[in-house]
Amino acid sequence: MNLLLSYISSFTNLSKSSIKNTVGLLNQDCTIPFISRYRKEATGNLDEVQIGEIVKFKEQFETLEKRKKTILKALKEQEVLTSELKAKVNACQDSVTLEDLYLPYKKSRKTKAETARQNGLEPLAETIMLQRVDNLTQMARAYVKDSISTSEDALEGARHIIAEWVNERLDVRSSLRNELSRHALIVTKVVKSKVSEEKAQTYRDYFDWEEALSSIPSHRLLAILRAENEGFIRVKIGIDDQRILSRIENKIITSKNACATQIKLAIEDAYKRLLFPSLSNEALQNAKEKADDAAIWIFAKNLKQLLLGSPLGEKRVLAIDPGFKSGCKIVCLDEKGDLKHNENIYPHAPKNDEIGAMKKISFLTEAHNIEAIAIGNGTASRETEALIRKTKFNTDVQVFVVSEAGASIYSASKIARDEFPNYDVTVRGAVSIGRRLQDPLAELVKIDAKSIGVGQYQHDVDQTKLKKELDHVVEACVNTIGVNINTASHSLLSYVSGIGPKLAENIVTFRSKKGAFKNRNEIKNVPRLGEKAFEQGAGFLKIKEGENPLDDSAVHPERYAIVEQMAKDGKVTVSELIGNKTVLQKIDLKNYVTPKIGVLTLEDIKKELEKPGLDIRTQAKVFAFNHSIKSITDLKEGQVLPGIVNNITAFGCFVDVGIKESGLIHVSNLSDRFVKDVNEHVHLHEQIVVKVLEVDVARKRIQLKLHSIKT
Repeated sequence: MNLLLSYISSFTNLSKSSIKNTVGLLNQDCTIPFISRYRKEATGNLDEVQIGEIVKFKEQFETLEKRKKTILKALKEQEVLTSELKAKVNACQDSVTLEDLYLPYKKSRKTKAETARQNGLEPLAETIMLQRVDNLTQMARAYVKDSISTSEDALEGARHIIAEWVNERLDVRSSLRNELSRHALIVTKVVKSKVSEEKAQTYRDYFDWEEALSSIPSHRLLAILRAENEGFIRVKIGIDDQRILSRIENKIITSKNACATQIKLAIEDAYKRLLFPSLSNEALQNAKEKADDAAIWIFAKNLKQLLLGSPLGEKRVLAIDPGFKSGCKIVCLDEKGDLKHNENIYPHAPKNDEIGAMKKISFLTEAHNIEAIAIGNGTASRETEALIRKTKFNTDVQVFVVSEAGASIYSASKIARDEFPNYDVTVRGAVSIGRRLQDPLAELVKIDAKSIGVGQYQHDVDQTKLKKELDHVVEACVNTIGVNINTASHSLLSYVSGIGPKLAENIVTFRSKKGAFKNRNEIKNVPRLGEKAFEQGAGFLKIKEGENPLDDSAVHPERYAIVEQMAKDGKVTVSELIGNKTVLQKIDLKNYVTPKIGVLTLEDIKKELEKPGLDIRTQAKVFAFNHSIKSITDLKEGQVLPGIVNNITAFGCFVDVGIKESGLIHVSNLSDRFVKDVNEHVHLHEQIVVKVLEVDVARKRIQLKLHSIKT
């Protein structure tokens, strides 16, 4: 445990007591959301990000220790494990040094050096490395036999052995790594046979490119590597070879005789054949990992903003999946998102039944007491929105344009088929659009996060790392908001702390057979949902209008007794205590501190009682594009337009101004000051006002400048 604590603390600024207690909770199968919210005294009030860091470095340490055991076992089997080597392996704190230590003992394919050893040339190599002999040619003749025809053959074999020794030297490898990390260039050349291909034009900026590997922006490196994978360019790492060779020679060569000449040749061979190919590839891979991390971080941040987007709430919605030839699919949803009606209208070409469509929308809006209309932002979206604006309603109906990203993925998924087995993909897609307006989080968790369209090169990054990070984001968002156990879908429930897919399925099955849960204790009756799962998840599973008012709060059932005591001390019931600021302000939290419950937990309980079930998300706001802008040809430099941020990247953000093509606000156009983080200036799906700087109709590119944020 001490080694683990030291390892984690070396990468963080967290106290060892916080790390120790957090690791202890993690070893008890506690989840990050549960620990961060309900075990603050133990962790010292660590948030989810800090606990996530502990998890990451804990896993790194465990992986490193497992690798050490494997290596030590292999060394022991080879009968080369000395006490000194064992100590070095055990002392390693990083995988790079560990693998360098193991390199000389790796069982690999037959090498030139191994062949030379089998030919008995190792003594010659050792003599050369001593650098005391002048007449090497004469000495080498003693090794001419069998497959060694000449003294030059013998010297060449000896050089192969020396080259391997040079390659295995930790100081040489460390020095080259340092040079590559500081001075390496990424250099590209276009593949001439593909230069005229249409798809290649996407990457024409990188046909002949050179840039420092240490400072290349993540998006540019990923674009270059994608271009290489698609065969349009070739990529190599550039460095000052002579400077590196000189440094290696200075470390090894101590004489000026014939031995020095042979060693110099061996060093050049080691560098070109072994060291540089391996370590330059490692440097590129390290840069790729950093680019992956940056891209994943952007994706995760965008996804969080999207999932925590403004919900309309429990309102009756008419949702439209717009289209031309196939018509517009209409669905009517009740407050819970249940499907009540669906049909098609054909207001656009080729049928152009605009009047009939308007009558139908007006009729359905009145028949189902519709409070809001959600229009998908895909094909025919602007035309459909214009139609709705012309339609007369007897009541005030709000109109929203909703992102369709990933809706087609959902509509064809098993989740959608299970929800709507008797309806086709068009109905399911329209339902998804409507439900996204009601509650983005509840609907978007049903879709693979990579399909939502808010990432940057998401298909080029490490897919395992990406999925892990995005799953963490979804889990954090779901548990931040909490879920209504009586209405939540299987997908939503599966992200609740301690629940997972199987228990989520059991909850839904139990609910359908037994009816709605009346209190949190009934959750324990769900098959296979034991005490541990209840402890981890109960605080995030809410029951509206249940038997106990605390069941609709984030107060954990394990702390109900404290709230009951507070109510008793205040001479009110628990129901009367909730939301009663007058009574709550008089409570002295110190009176309720116990060895297990500190002020941090009590403050959380008090805040929750003041505003029980408060949704941190702002309510959805109505938005309208400029109706005169219908295509890219309508855009003119200098125009000021309303827009919605639909993607955020490292180099800026993309904005929907109501046409097919999104415009780019480059980081340099977000502010008059230096922009370190795009997210500090705009948020995903934020309503903003932009100024058109440049329109390239041929390349379908639009350059914008942030004018202001809509309020």
